[in-house]
Amino acid sequence: MQYELTLPADYDMTIIHRRVAKGGHLLDDRAGLGLKAYVIRERGVDGSPVNQYAPFYLWNDAGAMARFLVGDGGFHNIVRDFGRPVVRHWTGIACHAGPGRVAFPRAASRRLVPIAAPGSGPDPAGPELAEGIERELAELREFARRDDVHTAALAFDPHHWQLARFVLWWDSATADEEATERYQVLHLSAPGLDRLPEGRAW
Repeated sequence: MQYELTLPADYDMTIIHRRVAKGGHLLDDRAGLGLKAYVIRERGVDGSPVNQYAPFYLWNDAGAMARFLVGDGGFHNIVRDFGRPVVRHWTGIACHAGPGRVAFPRAASRRLVPIAAPGSGPDPAGPELAEGIERELAELREFARRDDVHTAALAFDPHHWQLARFVLWWDSATADEEATERYQVLHLSAPGLDRLPEGRAW
């Protein structure tokens, strides 16, 4: 799950830093939550064209995610201060712990990949869809073996027909990572990190 708050170009991002420093710990024991990465992009930093607060969540319990969004679980503070954002959510199809999980992750990256329409390949029956996902799953598994990877996840969005690869890095996203977005991690709440399913769920 992720929502993105794109802020004015001259927005003082120390406001977000202070907000996370003050309240980030509130989800450190949230039931049903695998992890929440409090991530930001700052205009002009690491190629970002915008200032943005864009927390990313991996949930162990879809019901807990729903309660967080509509109950009194902290999301109401976002709605109060910034208005109600569009919240994207995906179906998780793989998650891997990396060797870098022993350290606090300082960076994150997201890569969105469109899924080809059925019949767009040589076979009109469209088996390239499953084959493409299998390739992404194999790539994620190899990717997660890098020493600097904390957690790597792959998720599926059948509304926009996209795959999302989200990676937490202990230091910084490597230069060869084909990321759509690169983020700085301000805090990590990970009450259910050890309960996130390991490997593929596809």
